[in-house]
Amino acid sequence: MSPTTSAPGRWQPPGGTLEPPLAGAALDLDVFRLHAARELAEETGSDTAADALVPGPVVLDARGGLGFLFIAPPRPARELRERYAELARAEIASGVDPEFDQVELIGSSSELRALPGPLASYLELAAGRFLGA
Repeated sequence: MSPTTSAPGRWQPPGGTLEPPLAGAALDLDVFRLHAARELAEETGSDTAADALVPGPVVLDARGGLGFLFIAPPRPARELRERYAELARAEIASGVDPEFDQVELIGSSSELRALPGPLASYLELAAGRFLGA
């Protein structure tokens, strides 16, 4: 996370707080997917469609909040890095600080543990389900 966020220097996946639905509206998997796809685009520049996201684990963060994680389909690393770099350049040019200082693509739990700085409280446990312990 960038220095201007509430968790500077912490490694965490893209995400945000889900707004409650309007009165009488459903809060279901489709709503979570749409929110996750929007956050992914806003924070990384990815154009992953909501219906392409696969539900992952539900995690509890250090403050007691629930996190609904999703897995995006694989894409070439170069494409992901270029999209993030383009987004960051555009945000900086418009006077906005990007939420992330950088992005890393992690292929193993040992790579995750080797990142400099703190990890989100749930990240290692959640990633372990997909990367292997």
